[in-house]
Amino acid sequence: MKLLLPLKFALKNLSANKARTALTLVGIVIGITSVILISASGQGVKQFVLGQVESFGSDSIQVEPKVPTSKTGDVGATANNVQITTLKIEDAEATLKLPNVKSFYAGSIGQALGSYGNTNKKIMLFGASEGAPTIDSGLKIRDGRFYSESENDSLAQVTVIGQEVEDIFFGRGEGVGKEIRIKGKKFRVIGVLEERGTVGFISFDSMAYVPIKTLQKKILGVDHILFFTVKMKDASLTDDTVNEIRFLLRDRHNIEDEEKEDFAVVSMKEAAEMIKDIFNSINILLLALTSVSLIVGGVGIMNVMYVSVVERTFEIGLRKALGASSSSILRQFLVEAVIITFLGGLIGILLGFLLSASASYLFSLLGYNLEFEVTWDGVLLATGFSVLVGVIFGFYPAYKASKLSPMEAIRRN
Repeated sequence: MKLLLPLKFALKNLSANKARTALTLVGIVIGITSVILISASGQGVKQFVLGQVESFGSDSIQVEPKVPTSKTGDVGATANNVQITTLKIEDAEATLKLPNVKSFYAGSIGQALGSYGNTNKKIMLFGASEGAPTIDSGLKIRDGRFYSESENDSLAQVTVIGQEVEDIFFGRGEGVGKEIRIKGKKFRVIGVLEERGTVGFISFDSMAYVPIKTLQKKILGVDHILFFTVKMKDASLTDDTVNEIRFLLRDRHNIEDEEKEDFAVVSMKEAAEMIKDIFNSINILLLALTSVSLIVGGVGIMNVMYVSVVERTFEIGLRKALGASSSSILRQFLVEAVIITFLGGLIGILLGFLLSASASYLFSLLGYNLEFEVTWDGVLLATGFSVLVGVIFGFYPAYKASKLSPMEAIRRN
Protein backbone atom coordinates (compact mmCIF):
# COMPACT_ATOMS: atom_id res chain seq x y z
CA MET A 1 0.00 0.00 0.00
CA LYS A 2 2.93 2.32 0.78
CA LEU A 3 4.16 2.00 -2.81
CA LEU A 4 0.79 1.55 -4.54
CA LEU A 5 -0.51 5.06 -3.83
CA PRO A 6 2.74 6.87 -4.81
CA LEU A 7 2.81 4.74 -7.97
CA LYS A 8 -0.75 5.78 -8.80
CA PHE A 9 0.02 9.48 -8.27
CA ALA A 10 3.28 9.20 -10.23
CA LEU A 11 1.63 7.58 -13.26
CA LYS A 12 -1.15 10.17 -13.20
CA ASN A 13 1.30 13.06 -13.14
CA LEU A 14 3.54 11.60 -15.87
CA SER A 15 0.57 10.96 -18.19
CA ALA A 16 -0.68 14.50 -17.56
CA ASN A 17 2.66 15.93 -18.73
CA LYS A 18 3.37 13.78 -21.76
CA ALA A 19 5.62 16.24 -23.60
CA ARG A 20 7.83 16.84 -20.57
CA THR A 21 8.00 13.12 -19.81
CA ALA A 22 8.95 12.33 -23.42
CA LEU A 23 11.74 14.92 -23.44
CA THR A 24 13.10 13.53 -20.19
CA LEU A 25 13.04 10.01 -21.64
CA VAL A 26 15.16 11.00 -24.65
CA GLY A 27 18.35 11.50 -22.64
CA ILE A 28 17.95 8.18 -20.83
CA VAL A 29 17.05 6.31 -24.03
CA ILE A 30 20.16 7.62 -25.81
CA GLY A 31 22.37 6.68 -22.86
CA ILE A 32 20.95 3.16 -22.49
CA THR A 33 21.03 2.50 -26.24
CA SER A 34 24.68 3.58 -26.29
CA VAL A 35 25.54 1.24 -23.41
CA ILE A 36 23.81 -1.69 -25.14
CA LEU A 37 25.49 -0.96 -28.49
CA ILE A 38 28.95 -0.52 -26.98
CA SER A 39 28.58 -3.73 -24.97
CA ALA A 40 27.24 -5.67 -27.98
CA SER A 41 29.84 -4.37 -30.43
CA GLY A 42 32.70 -5.00 -28.01
CA GLN A 43 31.52 -8.55 -27.41
CA GLY A 44 30.97 -9.11 -31.12
CA VAL A 45 34.39 -7.86 -32.21
CA LYS A 46 36.07 -9.85 -29.42
CA GLN A 47 34.34 -13.07 -30.47
CA PHE A 48 35.10 -12.33 -34.12
CA VAL A 49 38.84 -11.89 -33.48
CA LEU A 50 38.95 -14.86 -31.09
CA GLY A 51 37.22 -17.00 -33.71
CA GLN A 52 39.94 -16.20 -36.22
CA VAL A 53 42.67 -17.03 -33.71
CA GLU A 54 40.96 -20.24 -32.63
CA SER A 55 40.65 -21.36 -36.28
CA PHE A 56 44.35 -22.23 -36.04
CA GLY A 57 43.68 -24.42 -33.00
CA SER A 58 45.08 -24.33 -29.48
CA ASP A 59 47.93 -26.57 -30.62
CA SER A 60 49.49 -23.87 -32.84
CA ILE A 61 52.28 -21.37 -32.25
CA GLN A 62 52.85 -18.23 -34.34
CA VAL A 63 56.28 -16.73 -35.00
CA GLU A 64 56.62 -13.20 -36.41
CA PRO A 65 59.41 -10.65 -36.83
CA LYS A 66 59.52 -7.82 -34.32
CA VAL A 67 61.51 -4.75 -33.57
CA PRO A 68 64.07 -5.61 -30.84
CA THR A 69 62.88 -4.64 -27.30
CA SER A 70 59.25 -4.76 -28.55
CA LYS A 71 57.12 -7.12 -26.48
CA THR A 72 54.91 -8.46 -29.27
CA GLY A 73 55.33 -9.50 -32.87
CA ASP A 74 54.45 -7.31 -35.79
CA VAL A 75 54.00 -8.78 -39.26
CA GLY A 76 56.17 -6.64 -41.51
CA ALA A 77 57.70 -4.96 -38.46
CA THR A 78 59.85 -1.96 -39.26
CA ALA A 79 62.44 0.00 -37.37
CA ASN A 80 63.30 3.47 -38.65
CA ASN A 81 61.35 2.62 -41.85
CA VAL A 82 63.62 -0.39 -42.49
CA GLN A 83 61.77 -3.69 -42.82
CA ILE A 84 62.79 -6.48 -40.45
CA THR A 85 63.93 -9.22 -42.83
CA THR A 86 65.65 -11.69 -40.52
CA LEU A 87 62.91 -14.33 -40.43
CA LYS A 88 63.52 -17.02 -43.08
CA ILE A 89 61.90 -20.21 -44.31
CA GLU A 90 64.96 -22.04 -42.99
CA ASP A 91 64.01 -20.87 -39.48
CA ALA A 92 60.62 -22.53 -39.87
CA GLU A 93 62.15 -25.72 -41.29
CA ALA A 94 64.58 -25.90 -38.36
CA THR A 95 61.68 -26.15 -35.87
CA LEU A 96 60.80 -29.58 -37.29
CA LYS A 97 63.82 -30.92 -35.39
CA LEU A 98 62.12 -30.02 -32.08
CA PRO A 99 60.45 -33.04 -30.42
CA ASN A 100 56.98 -31.49 -30.08
CA VAL A 101 56.71 -29.82 -33.49
CA LYS A 102 54.59 -31.78 -35.95
CA SER A 103 54.41 -29.46 -38.98
CA PHE A 104 54.64 -25.83 -40.05
CA TYR A 105 53.72 -23.40 -42.77
CA ALA A 106 55.47 -20.16 -43.63
CA GLY A 107 53.68 -17.18 -45.09
CA SER A 108 54.18 -13.87 -46.84
CA ILE A 109 51.90 -11.43 -48.64
CA GLY A 110 52.24 -9.44 -51.85
CA GLN A 111 50.16 -7.79 -54.53
CA ALA A 112 50.38 -7.97 -58.31
CA LEU A 113 48.36 -7.40 -61.45
CA GLY A 114 46.44 -10.47 -62.54
CA SER A 115 45.00 -10.86 -66.03
CA TYR A 116 43.01 -13.32 -68.11
CA GLY A 117 41.94 -12.41 -71.62
CA ASN A 118 40.81 -8.80 -71.51
CA THR A 119 40.21 -8.80 -67.75
CA ASN A 120 42.83 -7.17 -65.54
CA LYS A 121 42.69 -6.82 -61.78
CA LYS A 122 45.12 -6.28 -58.94
CA ILE A 123 44.95 -9.28 -56.65
CA MET A 124 46.36 -10.01 -53.22
CA LEU A 125 48.87 -12.85 -53.28
CA PHE A 126 49.25 -15.08 -50.24
CA GLY A 127 52.52 -16.95 -50.40
CA ALA A 128 52.28 -20.03 -48.22
CA SER A 129 54.13 -23.29 -47.93
CA GLU A 130 52.35 -26.55 -48.72
CA GLY A 131 51.43 -27.25 -45.08
CA ALA A 132 48.96 -24.35 -44.84
CA PRO A 133 45.72 -26.41 -45.13
CA THR A 134 46.79 -28.77 -42.32
CA ILE A 135 47.22 -25.87 -39.87
CA ASP A 136 44.67 -23.26 -40.97
CA SER A 137 41.33 -25.03 -40.58
CA GLY A 138 39.55 -22.23 -42.47
CA LEU A 139 41.51 -23.01 -45.62
CA LYS A 140 39.35 -25.54 -47.49
CA ILE A 141 39.49 -26.58 -51.14
CA ARG A 142 36.23 -26.52 -53.12
CA ASP A 143 37.58 -27.66 -56.48
CA GLY A 144 40.95 -29.12 -57.45
CA ARG A 145 43.79 -29.40 -54.95
CA PHE A 146 46.44 -27.46 -53.03
CA TYR A 147 50.02 -27.40 -54.31
CA SER A 148 52.63 -29.89 -53.09
CA GLU A 149 56.05 -29.66 -51.44
CA SER A 150 57.78 -30.47 -54.74
CA GLU A 151 55.87 -27.66 -56.49
CA ASN A 152 56.93 -25.24 -53.77
CA ASP A 153 60.60 -26.35 -53.93
CA SER A 154 60.68 -26.19 -57.73
CA LEU A 155 59.20 -22.68 -57.82
CA ALA A 156 56.20 -23.96 -59.78
CA GLN A 157 53.90 -21.31 -61.22
CA VAL A 158 50.66 -22.68 -59.84
CA THR A 159 47.94 -20.98 -57.81
CA VAL A 160 44.89 -21.75 -55.67
CA ILE A 161 42.38 -18.93 -55.96
CA GLY A 162 39.49 -17.60 -53.90
CA GLN A 163 35.93 -17.59 -55.20
CA GLU A 164 35.88 -13.87 -56.01
CA VAL A 165 39.02 -14.24 -58.14
CA GLU A 166 37.40 -17.16 -59.98
CA ASP A 167 34.19 -15.17 -60.54
CA ILE A 168 36.10 -12.16 -61.92
CA PHE A 169 38.31 -14.05 -64.35
CA PHE A 170 36.43 -17.22 -65.31
CA GLY A 171 32.99 -17.56 -63.76
CA ARG A 172 31.85 -19.83 -60.93
CA GLY A 173 33.15 -23.39 -61.28
CA GLU A 174 35.27 -22.65 -64.35
CA GLY A 175 38.66 -21.84 -62.79
CA VAL A 176 40.54 -25.13 -62.37
CA GLY A 177 42.86 -25.88 -65.27
CA LYS A 178 42.85 -22.34 -66.65
CA GLU A 179 45.89 -20.05 -66.74
CA ILE A 180 46.13 -16.48 -65.52
CA ARG A 181 49.01 -14.07 -65.77
CA ILE A 182 50.41 -12.72 -62.51
CA LYS A 183 53.00 -9.99 -62.96
CA GLY A 184 53.31 -11.07 -66.57
CA LYS A 185 54.00 -14.74 -65.72
CA LYS A 186 51.63 -17.62 -66.51
CA PHE A 187 50.18 -19.38 -63.45
CA ARG A 188 48.03 -22.49 -63.76
CA VAL A 189 44.97 -22.60 -61.50
CA ILE A 190 45.05 -25.97 -59.72
CA GLY A 191 42.42 -25.28 -57.06
CA VAL A 192 39.61 -23.01 -55.91
CA LEU A 193 38.92 -22.31 -52.23
CA GLU A 194 35.59 -22.63 -50.47
CA GLU A 195 33.97 -19.32 -49.63
CA ARG A 196 35.54 -18.01 -46.42
CA GLY A 197 34.56 -14.37 -46.23
CA THR A 198 36.63 -11.77 -44.41
CA VAL A 199 39.11 -12.68 -41.68
CA GLY A 200 40.74 -9.89 -39.72
CA PHE A 201 39.39 -7.39 -42.31
CA ILE A 202 41.17 -9.27 -45.12
CA SER A 203 39.02 -10.92 -47.77
CA PHE A 204 40.38 -14.41 -48.40
CA ASP A 205 37.87 -14.90 -51.23
CA SER A 206 39.70 -12.24 -53.26
CA MET A 207 43.14 -13.80 -52.68
CA ALA A 208 45.31 -16.13 -54.72
CA TYR A 209 47.54 -18.61 -52.88
CA VAL A 210 50.90 -19.32 -54.51
CA PRO A 211 53.88 -21.38 -53.29
CA ILE A 212 55.84 -19.13 -50.97
CA LYS A 213 59.17 -19.81 -52.66
CA THR A 214 57.62 -18.88 -56.00
CA LEU A 215 56.31 -15.63 -54.49
CA GLN A 216 59.71 -14.84 -53.00
CA LYS A 217 61.89 -15.58 -56.02
CA LYS A 218 59.68 -14.85 -59.02
CA ILE A 219 57.39 -12.03 -57.83
CA LEU A 220 58.70 -10.17 -54.77
CA GLY A 221 62.44 -10.79 -55.12
CA VAL A 222 62.99 -11.33 -51.39
CA ASP A 223 64.26 -14.14 -49.17
CA HIS A 224 62.45 -13.36 -45.92
CA ILE A 225 58.97 -14.30 -44.68
CA LEU A 226 56.35 -12.40 -42.68
CA PHE A 227 55.47 -15.24 -40.31
CA PHE A 228 55.38 -18.97 -39.80
CA THR A 229 53.02 -21.13 -37.78
CA VAL A 230 53.87 -24.50 -36.25
CA LYS A 231 51.49 -27.24 -35.12
CA MET A 232 52.39 -29.17 -31.99
CA LYS A 233 52.02 -32.87 -31.31
CA ASP A 234 50.97 -32.26 -27.69
CA ALA A 235 49.23 -28.97 -26.79
CA SER A 236 49.88 -29.55 -23.07
CA LEU A 237 53.57 -28.84 -23.73
CA THR A 238 52.88 -25.40 -25.22
CA ASP A 239 55.03 -23.37 -22.81
CA ASP A 240 58.03 -25.69 -23.20
CA THR A 241 57.69 -25.65 -27.00
CA VAL A 242 57.48 -21.84 -27.09
CA ASN A 243 60.72 -21.64 -25.10
CA GLU A 244 62.41 -24.24 -27.31
CA ILE A 245 61.51 -22.26 -30.44
CA ARG A 246 62.78 -19.04 -28.86
CA PHE A 247 66.13 -20.60 -27.91
CA LEU A 248 66.43 -22.20 -31.36
CA LEU A 249 65.84 -18.89 -33.17
CA ARG A 250 68.13 -16.96 -30.84
CA ASP A 251 70.88 -19.42 -31.68
CA ARG A 252 70.16 -19.20 -35.42
CA HIS A 253 70.07 -15.38 -35.32
CA ASN A 254 73.15 -15.12 -33.07
CA ILE A 255 71.23 -13.30 -30.33
CA GLU A 256 72.32 -13.59 -26.70
CA ASP A 257 70.35 -10.75 -25.09
CA GLU A 258 66.62 -11.49 -24.75
CA GLU A 259 65.77 -7.81 -25.34
CA LYS A 260 67.48 -7.92 -28.74
CA GLU A 261 65.25 -10.69 -30.10
CA ASP A 262 64.07 -9.82 -33.61
CA PHE A 263 61.18 -12.27 -33.48
CA ALA A 264 58.16 -12.98 -31.28
CA VAL A 265 56.85 -16.45 -30.44
CA VAL A 266 53.21 -16.50 -29.34
CA SER A 267 50.98 -19.51 -28.75
CA MET A 268 47.37 -19.31 -29.91
CA LYS A 269 46.29 -19.82 -26.30
CA GLU A 270 48.40 -16.88 -25.16
CA ALA A 271 47.16 -14.76 -28.08
CA ALA A 272 43.54 -15.53 -27.14
CA GLU A 273 44.17 -14.48 -23.52
CA MET A 274 45.85 -11.26 -24.66
CA ILE A 275 42.93 -10.47 -26.94
CA LYS A 276 40.41 -11.08 -24.15
CA ASP A 277 42.32 -8.81 -21.75
CA ILE A 278 42.67 -6.05 -24.35
CA PHE A 279 39.01 -6.09 -25.36
CA ASN A 280 37.82 -6.26 -21.76
CA SER A 281 39.88 -3.16 -20.93
CA ILE A 282 38.62 -1.34 -24.04
CA ASN A 283 35.01 -2.24 -23.24
CA ILE A 284 35.31 -0.95 -19.68
CA LEU A 285 36.77 2.34 -20.96
CA LEU A 286 34.08 2.74 -23.63
CA LEU A 287 31.28 1.92 -21.18
CA ALA A 288 32.70 4.47 -18.75
CA LEU A 289 32.71 7.12 -21.49
CA THR A 290 29.22 6.14 -22.64
CA SER A 291 27.91 6.37 -19.09
CA VAL A 292 28.50 10.12 -19.28
CA SER A 293 25.39 10.34 -21.49
CA LEU A 294 23.40 8.61 -18.75
CA ILE A 295 24.65 11.14 -16.23
CA VAL A 296 23.55 13.93 -18.58
CA GLY A 297 20.16 12.23 -18.77
CA GLY A 298 20.12 12.10 -14.97
CA VAL A 299 20.74 15.84 -14.76
CA GLY A 300 17.77 16.28 -17.09
CA ILE A 301 15.64 14.18 -14.74
CA MET A 302 16.71 16.33 -11.79
CA ASN A 303 15.80 19.54 -13.62
CA VAL A 304 12.41 18.18 -14.66
CA MET A 305 11.77 17.02 -11.10
CA TYR A 306 12.58 20.50 -9.80
CA VAL A 307 10.10 22.01 -12.27
CA SER A 308 7.53 19.44 -11.20
CA VAL A 309 8.04 20.29 -7.52
CA VAL A 310 7.60 24.02 -8.22
CA GLU A 311 4.45 23.44 -10.31
CA ARG A 312 2.92 21.17 -7.70
CA THR A 313 3.81 23.13 -4.59
CA PHE A 314 0.15 23.76 -3.76
CA GLU A 315 -0.69 20.05 -4.29
CA ILE A 316 2.15 19.05 -1.97
CA GLY A 317 1.02 21.50 0.72
CA LEU A 318 -2.60 20.37 0.45
CA ARG A 319 -1.67 16.70 0.72
CA LYS A 320 0.50 17.35 3.75
CA ALA A 321 -2.28 19.43 5.33
CA LEU A 322 -4.59 16.45 4.86
CA GLY A 323 -2.16 14.17 6.69
CA ALA A 324 0.28 12.95 4.05
CA SER A 325 3.68 12.24 5.59
CA SER A 326 7.00 13.55 4.31
CA SER A 327 8.05 10.00 3.52
CA SER A 328 4.99 9.45 1.28
CA ILE A 329 5.75 12.67 -0.64
CA LEU A 330 9.39 11.54 -0.97
CA ARG A 331 8.29 8.12 -2.26
CA GLN A 332 5.92 9.69 -4.80
CA PHE A 333 8.61 11.81 -6.44
CA LEU A 334 11.21 9.04 -6.27
CA VAL A 335 8.78 6.64 -7.93
CA GLU A 336 8.26 9.19 -10.73
CA ALA A 337 12.02 9.42 -11.32
CA VAL A 338 12.43 5.62 -11.28
CA ILE A 339 9.49 5.13 -13.67
CA ILE A 340 10.99 7.61 -16.15
CA THR A 341 14.41 5.99 -16.07
CA PHE A 342 12.96 2.45 -16.17
CA LEU A 343 10.84 3.30 -19.22
CA GLY A 344 13.84 4.99 -20.82
CA GLY A 345 15.91 1.91 -20.05
CA LEU A 346 13.30 -0.41 -21.56
CA ILE A 347 13.04 1.63 -24.76
CA GLY A 348 16.83 1.95 -24.90
CA ILE A 349 17.28 -1.82 -24.54
CA LEU A 350 14.78 -2.50 -27.35
CA LEU A 351 16.52 0.05 -29.57
CA GLY A 352 19.88 -1.47 -28.63
CA PHE A 353 18.68 -4.94 -29.71
CA LEU A 354 17.26 -3.55 -32.95
CA LEU A 355 20.38 -1.53 -33.86
CA SER A 356 22.69 -4.43 -32.92
CA ALA A 357 20.76 -6.80 -35.16
CA SER A 358 20.81 -4.22 -37.96
CA ALA A 359 24.58 -3.73 -37.60
CA SER A 360 25.15 -7.51 -37.69
CA TYR A 361 23.07 -7.77 -40.86
CA LEU A 362 24.94 -4.87 -42.48
CA PHE A 363 28.33 -6.45 -41.73
CA SER A 364 27.12 -9.78 -43.13
CA LEU A 365 26.20 -8.02 -46.39
CA LEU A 366 29.72 -6.59 -46.49
CA GLY A 367 31.15 -10.10 -46.09
CA TYR A 368 32.19 -9.86 -42.43
CA ASN A 369 31.10 -12.65 -40.10
CA LEU A 370 30.67 -10.16 -37.28
CA GLU A 371 27.71 -10.40 -34.90
CA PHE A 372 26.83 -7.67 -32.42
CA GLU A 373 25.93 -9.92 -29.53
CA VAL A 374 23.71 -8.39 -26.84
CA THR A 375 24.51 -10.15 -23.56
CA TRP A 376 22.44 -10.32 -20.39
CA ASP A 377 25.33 -8.67 -18.58
CA GLY A 378 24.95 -5.65 -20.83
CA VAL A 379 21.17 -5.59 -20.40
CA LEU A 380 21.38 -5.86 -16.60
CA LEU A 381 24.09 -3.20 -16.50
CA ALA A 382 22.01 -0.81 -18.60
CA THR A 383 18.78 -1.45 -16.65
CA GLY A 384 20.42 -1.28 -13.23
CA PHE A 385 22.36 1.86 -14.10
CA SER A 386 19.26 3.60 -15.48
CA VAL A 387 17.27 2.94 -12.31
CA LEU A 388 20.24 3.98 -10.18
CA VAL A 389 20.48 7.26 -12.12
CA GLY A 390 16.78 7.86 -11.52
CA VAL A 391 17.12 7.29 -7.76
CA ILE A 392 20.26 9.38 -7.37
CA PHE A 393 19.19 12.37 -9.46
CA GLY A 394 15.57 12.21 -8.37
CA PHE A 395 16.33 12.06 -4.66
CA TYR A 396 17.25 15.70 -3.99
CA PRO A 397 14.16 17.25 -5.67
CA ALA A 398 12.01 14.61 -3.96
CA TYR A 399 13.64 15.37 -0.62
CA LYS A 400 13.05 19.11 -1.09
CA ALA A 401 9.40 18.43 -1.88
CA SER A 402 8.98 16.24 1.20
CA LYS A 403 10.36 18.97 3.48
CA LEU A 404 8.00 21.72 2.31
CA SER A 405 5.86 23.18 5.11
CA PRO A 406 2.11 22.72 4.40
CA MET A 407 1.29 26.36 5.18
CA GLU A 408 4.21 27.71 3.17
CA ALA A 409 3.36 25.49 0.22
CA ILE A 410 -0.31 26.58 0.18
CA ARG A 411 0.64 30.24 0.68
CA ARG A 412 3.02 30.11 -2.35
CA ASN A 413 0.10 29.32 -4.59
